[in-house]
Amino acid sequence: MITKDAEISAPVVPAPQAAEPQQRPRKARRAWDEAPRWGIYLPLGSYLLFTLIPFYWILLFALRPAGSTSLVPWPMTFEHFEKVWTERSFGTYFQNSVLIGVATLVMTTVIALAGGYALARFDFRVKRGFLLALLCSQFVPGALLLVPLFQIFAKLQMINSLGSVVIAETVFQLPLSMILISGFIRNVPYSLEEAAWVDGCNRFTAFRIVVLPLLRPGLIAVGSFAFVHAWNHFLFALMFLSNQDKQTIPVGLNTLMSADSVDLGALAAGGIIAAVPVVVVFAFIQKWLITGFSAGAVKG
Repeated sequence: MITKDAEISAPVVPAPQAAEPQQRPRKARRAWDEAPRWGIYLPLGSYLLFTLIPFYWILLFALRPAGSTSLVPWPMTFEHFEKVWTERSFGTYFQNSVLIGVATLVMTTVIALAGGYALARFDFRVKRGFLLALLCSQFVPGALLLVPLFQIFAKLQMINSLGSVVIAETVFQLPLSMILISGFIRNVPYSLEEAAWVDGCNRFTAFRIVVLPLLRPGLIAVGSFAFVHAWNHFLFALMFLSNQDKQTIPVGLNTLMSADSVDLGALAAGGIIAAVPVVVVFAFIQKWLITGFSAGAVKG
């Protein structure tokens, strides 16, 4: 029988500590696991030269005097820019291109937002067939739409108006824009809208207050893509606009080239005028553009 004094005087044996897990020895890196620096910088440098040399060549022809063969644009002149802006009516072409691009941006974004929300939040019988039709429409080149669109616009007496080009560009951009926005809306939790409904909002108010602010990257991506495509598109403006005061910059660049001669200085200056707005737009929105396209393509 163990007494109370014996219990007190018994030595306390410490509990055995758990053995620490042995760390796996790090695998020594092999020499071919790490690419040498020259293997990275050489392809990137070659690609950079391949990309920047044409731009430098355009700047060279645009800024050096006519007839000069110097490889450095000095003395620098802006006579080619003044020529295309005033004599070649590029000021009017620029204004028309801005109007068409902004109108296409607004119409494409609004219609694609409504259609994308319907595809993302509602189920209906022909939903899969409609999505398949949207995808198949991306394989149709724009040249095949010229004849039916021209006949429609001729009956509506819209030939030689900027509205015909805006409608054509919007129709051409809607399928891809609708698919992207529907994918982006699916990434917004449906519970956020339900919580707004519980608080007394209707569907439109919940969409405007809760969902729409979260769609900013997707809307910027779709809108910028529509604007740039309308800005650079040549075919619709050439076919639907005949008066010179209604032409756009791509058609104006085409007028600088003839069968007999090409004014390289004026053509280079016109190309820079056409490229600067697109470069500025992408410089400001590149962060939202990448986020919008990646988010719209994750779920579909």
